[in-house]
Amino acid sequence: MSSLNKTSFYQIFFSYFPIILLFFSVFNEIDFNFLKIDYFSFSFAHILIFYWTLRNLNYLGYIPIFLAGIINDVVIGIPMGISSFCFLIICSVTAYIRYITLTPNFIKDWLSFLFTILLINSIQVIILDLIFLIEIDYLSYLINTGFTFIFYPLFFIIFRYLDKKIILQKDD
Repeated sequence: MSSLNKTSFYQIFFSYFPIILLFFSVFNEIDFNFLKIDYFSFSFAHILIFYWTLRNLNYLGYIPIFLAGIINDVVIGIPMGISSFCFLIICSVTAYIRYITLTPNFIKDWLSFLFTILLINSIQVIILDLIFLIEIDYLSYLINTGFTFIFYPLFFIIFRYLDKKIILQKDD
């Protein structure tokens, strides 16, 4: 009974931190237009979902990812369900990678991340352009894919540190 009362705020916060970060990122739709940097964007949600579903699925479940995709569609202004569909495809790719991988390797994960974001962005462009006839800027999608791929190692290091912090908080 006393073990139920020993959970601290930090333990609860760190265990839900990936979900909080995911919803924070889709609610804000981080945009760098105020910096006056042309053609600079990356998809933080794709990096976050890929890492946490590949490395530790316990902290980021499929239902929060689906709901975050619905919120992302509302914030961006695209038809409902497209982001959720793309986020769940990321989850299915990472599930496959987890299944076939014997020993995790950063380089293989990074290259599979490139394949995944190319797949996701191409599916999203096909759905938006061919089905819904929404005009798409292909260059911005290509630049977004490039910067998302480039920033993955930085966020990999940050998320790995957070994952170790979460594990340490659970063991205390």
